[in-house]
Amino acid sequence: MKNKKLTVLKKSSGIDGILVTAGLCIIALLLCVVMKDSLTTFITTIVQSLTTKATGILG
Repeated sequence: MKNKKLTVLKKSSGIDGILVTAGLCIIALLLCVVMKDSLTTFITTIVQSLTTKATGILG
């Protein structure tokens, strides 16, 4: 009985975490490829907004 509890509580070194991480990386790369133009516009808008705000604070 005690051995069964230890077996259940012991962590197994599986590849589940690696597979999940690899899957998320693949999804992120696909999103970057598909939404490249949208991301460029989004980042440009953020940079312009931050630049304007910083100029206002420093000026």
